[in-house]
Amino acid sequence: MKKRLFIALSLGLGFAHAACAQATASAGIGATIVVPINLAKTSDMNFGMIAAAQVPGAVELGPGGARSASNGVNLPSAGGSVSAASFVVSGESNYTYSITLPPSAVLTRQAGMETMTVTNFQSVPSQTGTLSAQGVQVLNVGARLMVGPQQAVGAYETDSPFEVVVNYN
Repeated sequence: MKKRLFIALSLGLGFAHAACAQATASAGIGATIVVPINLAKTSDMNFGMIAAAQVPGAVELGPGGARSASNGVNLPSAGGSVSAASFVVSGESNYTYSITLPPSAVLTRQAGMETMTVTNFQSVPSQTGTLSAQGVQVLNVGARLMVGPQQAVGAYETDSPFEVVVNYN
């Protein structure tokens, strides 16, 4: 009896095993390392010389370096050193990348406590750039400087530089 039970169980397990046959496949693995994206500053942003008015105003500095004033702020003809910030983006040829600009920055008067706010950062290219066949592109950044009424005379600068971030898409 034990022998028959053993044979019956063995046959049953054998059939169950045959019904659950398995298959095997294999796949390769690969990876490609690309040139890391890099961002190097070539010039700082400078709004130049500004004459404040009795009312608040603003100076727009475009990514191309042109500036304009509003609400009584004057831009003297001897404008001083005016420049948009400029960077060189480098990396993998023909790749696209995203651009992240800061929401604002604060300028503080040297040897003083007075401040001005920089807003509305904009760049060329805007939001997304494409590296050339040589793997480079120039990125220029402008912004809006908010000038207070009767803003104190003096040189203003940021306590720390503003950050631009680029990432491959």
